[in-house]
Amino acid sequence: MTDYPAAHTPLDAEQDDKLRKLTHILYALYAIFWLTGGVTALVAIIINYVKRDDVAGTLYESHFDWQIRTFWWSVLWGVIGVALALVLVGFAVLWVLGIWTLYRIVKGWLYLHDGKRMYP
Repeated sequence: MTDYPAAHTPLDAEQDDKLRKLTHILYALYAIFWLTGGVTALVAIIINYVKRDDVAGTLYESHFDWQIRTFWWSVLWGVIGVALALVLVGFAVLWVLGIWTLYRIVKGWLYLHDGKRMYP
């Protein structure tokens, strides 16, 4: 896990605004995926990895890490849930996964709105 410094790397106002908007857009893409089951989460995870260096040492780094972990844990539990659907337990796993993913999207988005870091 990444150990985040107490203060963020200083950014000029324009750069900070761009990274903040990008992070909001990524949360929106994850939320749209949650609502529709479309490919927006794939777009978001690609952007997370492509822009990861740009957010290094900033408040947004913790949000990118939060989004990336949410994506990969969702993939893992989604595969497990689908596999277990054959014995019906998978439907419960998928339901819990949906609630957990929604929680992570909402919590991360609220922390971003408040200018707070996500914890590792």
